[in-house]
Amino acid sequence: QVQLVESGGGSVQTGDSLRVACAASERIDSRYVMAWFRQAPGKEREFVAAISAIGGRTYYADYVKGRFIISRDNDKNTVYLQMSRLEPEDTAVYSCAAGPYDVTYYATVHSYNYWGQGTQVTVSS
Repeated sequence: QVQLVESGGGSVQTGDSLRVACAASERIDSRYVMAWFRQAPGKEREFVAAISAIGGRTYYADYVKGRFIISRDNDKNTVYLQMSRLEPEDTAVYSCAAGPYDVTYYATVHSYNYWGQGTQVTVSS
């Protein structure tokens, strides 16, 4: 089974940018849909962005569209989430997830089989 390790979280201020990364233990190209979810204290885990296994099609939650970009480097088996114009409401633990290549419901937690441990992103005003 694929193992996922996130990195790159930290503390920033409103309006700053930050990039988090998710390194997979095996090849992800054409095998896995990759996604980012986040969970703030006291809230449920919510979808942020996903990228398809084939072709690199991307999907975003409305609240990050235009500010966040998901990408993948297949040579490095790594998925990135570039976050711009960060707001305090973006404060959360960001986790990456991997699901089978034929995932249909990208924004659903249950579509994904493998999860990383998460990385904290804190945005202060």
